[in-house]
Amino acid sequence: MIIQDPPSTSVPLVVQPLLTGYNLSMRFAASLPVLILYAAALAQNAPKLGSQPEPKIATVPITLSHNRVIIDVVVSFPDGTTQRVHAWIDNGNPELYLSRRLAALTGSVSCDGQLCVGTAPVSINIGGVAIALGAGTPGAGIKEAKVPAGGAPIAPGLDVEINIPSTVLRSYDVLVDFPDHKFTIAQPGSLKFNGVKTKVIVNGGNGLVQIPSKIGDKKYNLALDLGSSIGFLSDDLFDRLATTHAEWPHMTGAVGPANMWGMADEPKWKLMRVDRVEYGPLFLTDVPVADFPADRFVFFEKRAGVPTSGLLGADALLNYRVGIDYANSTVYFDIGRLFNFPDFDVIGLILRPEDDGRFTILGVADYDGKPSVPRGSEGVLRRQARRAGGGGRFARLRRAANQRHPARGRHFDARSREGMSAAQWRLHFGSIFGWHCGVSEGDATIWG
Repeated sequence: MIIQDPPSTSVPLVVQPLLTGYNLSMRFAASLPVLILYAAALAQNAPKLGSQPEPKIATVPITLSHNRVIIDVVVSFPDGTTQRVHAWIDNGNPELYLSRRLAALTGSVSCDGQLCVGTAPVSINIGGVAIALGAGTPGAGIKEAKVPAGGAPIAPGLDVEINIPSTVLRSYDVLVDFPDHKFTIAQPGSLKFNGVKTKVIVNGGNGLVQIPSKIGDKKYNLALDLGSSIGFLSDDLFDRLATTHAEWPHMTGAVGPANMWGMADEPKWKLMRVDRVEYGPLFLTDVPVADFPADRFVFFEKRAGVPTSGLLGADALLNYRVGIDYANSTVYFDIGRLFNFPDFDVIGLILRPEDDGRFTILGVADYDGKPSVPRGSEGVLRRQARRAGGGGRFARLRRAANQRHPARGRHFDARSREGMSAAQWRLHFGSIFGWHCGVSEGDATIWG
C-alpha cells in the first residue's frame, strides 16, 4: 500500500533576497528626510529648561534679630559669580546699603568721610524669584549703594551684608509672617492676602508707606516700618501725650527694642507706652514708642513726602502676618497669635556694639527718676563689655539683657533687688545673662 501525503494548502514560502549594501544605503537615504522632520517636531514639543518661566512667588524662612527681619538671598555680581548672604527686609528705608566686602565685588567704591558709595549688584535672588537692582529696578531704580566706611557693618550689631529697601519691595507683593517666621515675595497680583485690610498712602517715588491712624480722638499718619525695632512719635506729639496722660508708663533710656544701634544719645531717649492706637483697621493697646529726635524727624518727614507724626515698628506687629499690596496701596493684617511681649519690662542696660566685637555699656535706664539697676562700684559701670563668639554677638547679648527681670513690677520696673552688694550683683547679673560676669572698679566685663 502506498500512502501519499495530502496536498499542501499552505502558502508557499517566499524567500526574500538579502539586502545588499547598496539597497540599505538607498533605503536609509530615502527615510532620512522623514527622520529629520520627526526629530524637529519632537524638539519643538519637548519642554526646554531655559524656557521654563521664573517662579512668580517665593516663601523663605526668616530670622528675627532684635525684631528685624533677616533672610538669605543670593547676590549676583558683574563677573557672573554669585554669593549667598544675609539680607535685612527694610521697607521703611528707600536707600540700598552694602557691606564693604560686597561693594568691592560689585565695582569701585568711593568714600567721603564716614560714608562710601558703591555700585548696586546686578540682581538678588530670593527663593528662586530674581529681583533686578540698579538700572534694572522698575521705577526710580537704584543707581548706587551706600557703604559704611572701614569695616563697619551696614547696621551696628546686625549680621547682614545687604538691605532690601522700599524702592525694591514696592514692585512686588510682600508678606511678612511674624508668627510663623516666613517671608513671601511675589509678582504683583500673585499673592493671596488674608486678614483685615486698609487703604494706605504709598510714596510713588520711593515706596514708603503711611497708614491713617488715630490716637485718642485725633487723626495722624504713622509710617509702616518693619525694619525698625520700635515705634517713634514726633517730639511734639510725644510730649503732648506724656503731659496729657501722665498715668501712662514712661521712662528714660533706650532699653529693650528701643536699644536700636547703641547711639550715644540712646541713654537719654524718652520711652512711653501709648494706651491705645488705631492703626488702620487695628486697635492696638499698650504700644511702646520712643521720642523721635527732632533733627531726625525733619529728615524722616521730608522723605515720607506727606505729613506724618511718626512710625510703628515691628515690635507692635509681632503677632501679625503683615501683607503689603503696593500696586493697590493696601496693607493687610492677619493675626496669628496672642502674646504679650516684654518690651521695656527688661533689665535696664543700654548697650553699644563695637566693630571689633566688644560691647560698651552706654548707661542704665532711669525709672521714676532712679537708676533701674545699680551704678558705680556697687553696680554696673559704663565700660567695655566683651563677649566672644561669631555672628549675631550683639543680638545674643542684647536678648540676654532684655530678659524679663525676675522681680519686675507692673510697668517698667526692671530694677535689681535693692540692697545688693557688688558681690551679690555680680552673682545676680551672671545668673541673668548665663555667663561668668565680673563688675569691678574701672571695668565691666562680660565673657563666655
